[in-house]
Amino acid sequence: MGKDVSEPTTYSVDMAREKELENQVLTIDKKKKKTKEPAGVVYAVHRITALLMFFLIFIPGLNPAKITALVSKNLSLFTSAVSYSRLTENVGRGFRKGWVTEEAFQLLFVGAIITLIAIVIVSAGACINLGNNKCKRLSFLVNIVGLILLTVGLIIISKAYGEMKNAANPAKVQAEFSSGIWFYAILGGIILILTILEFVFTPIPAKKMKYEIETKYKLFLMFLPFAILAFIFCYLPLWGWRYSFFDYKAGDELTSKSFVGFKWFKYLFQNSATRAELVRVLRNTLAMSGLGILTSWIPLAFAVFLTEIKSKKFKRVVQTFTTIPNFISWILVYTVAIAIFSTDGFINTIFGSTGNHLMGDNFTWLKMLAWGIWKGVGWGAIIYIAGIAGIDKQLYEAATVDGAGRFQRIWHVTIPGLMPTFMVMLLLSVAGMLSNGLDQYLVFGNASNMNHMEVLDLYVYHLGFGGGSIPLSTVIGMAKSLVSVALLFMANGISKMVRKESII
Repeated sequence: MGKDVSEPTTYSVDMAREKELENQVLTIDKKKKKTKEPAGVVYAVHRITALLMFFLIFIPGLNPAKITALVSKNLSLFTSAVSYSRLTENVGRGFRKGWVTEEAFQLLFVGAIITLIAIVIVSAGACINLGNNKCKRLSFLVNIVGLILLTVGLIIISKAYGEMKNAANPAKVQAEFSSGIWFYAILGGIILILTILEFVFTPIPAKKMKYEIETKYKLFLMFLPFAILAFIFCYLPLWGWRYSFFDYKAGDELTSKSFVGFKWFKYLFQNSATRAELVRVLRNTLAMSGLGILTSWIPLAFAVFLTEIKSKKFKRVVQTFTTIPNFISWILVYTVAIAIFSTDGFINTIFGSTGNHLMGDNFTWLKMLAWGIWKGVGWGAIIYIAGIAGIDKQLYEAATVDGAGRFQRIWHVTIPGLMPTFMVMLLLSVAGMLSNGLDQYLVFGNASNMNHMEVLDLYVYHLGFGGGSIPLSTVIGMAKSLVSVALLFMANGISKMVRKESII
């Protein structure tokens, strides 16, 4: 009886102790969260500010080096700091006439370089503070160094502005204090305040603590350079879409007088000649893209049969010789084509035939398809070879035990294992139906085959650089980009419905 009474009592005491310990742990966690929340906000604002400062070095409108009318309005801080010739491209006459000294522009160039280096250092400091407390302390020192250099760079640019203002011919130099100087100074001040707050919030690390960053942040920092390159080369050029709203010619400036709104958008559909040209060009584009999609299985088949070759030496030789053409420029490919198919080329010499098999307009689409396959099949097969290497070997062993032959193993194991990769590549091909590229068609194009050779990218090139109609070519480029994005989402939606898989 005593045993029956004491056991519940002991159990209830243990439960009470556990609850008390849980409450203590929760209290400690809440206190830690309260102390971490302010620091987390400071770190987040710091990183966003540093990232903003870094991206602004590519924006011409906020170039602190734009302190005179002799500096181009289209020049960013990055270009001003890496190219002295671009910085002084409009100042040749000013130097010759003595309107401004070359020393003033050299001083401006030095200030731009120091400012750019400072911004890179500050951005690196924002990345370093993703680590532990020791990294955060190091970030403080890096930020201070970067901010000191930023101050020096802006002071040198301001000094260069003073020399521009006191130039021999102020009317020609037209010195103007750049708003970018104040903008970068304000951002630098914000980062300085945030850096001091971080130093206060960050506890002093132990001496034995090593510099360490969490794995997820390491992966982010590995990805960051590629994201920056993608922004610079893929998204920053979208700023050029503004030319579609102006009557612009090469060398002109964009002003309110040249603003025409949607004039060129309307012209694209109202002009019958332009509509007919677009229909012809879209026919060529979709035909060549369609043929490319229909033959997109060739790299997969090539990869499958290549992996089935037993001789490793022969396999390496074949893979090497089929991959090399990808690294040959289309100009060299065209040179090879001339040597083989021109009037006095290899084919006519051997078979005694006449005529130029390269320049004519017969089977133009198939010719371009054949050259494209020859150039890209080896390179396109690499991703499928990697996919085959990732297929579980036990599947092949099980198929062999069940009596499957070589082709049965290919059909029932290899092909299903490659289908996810093939579908992703197919979706990307569908999304890029309007983007056939430029080099191949520009090189092979001539007066006799241009009717079937000219694709959308080549048409935009001819229209913008050959015809000088930059706004209209920009409108067509915009439409192509928007349609390509729409095609990607449509293809992805179909993939979701049919295969229950998505790439977006």
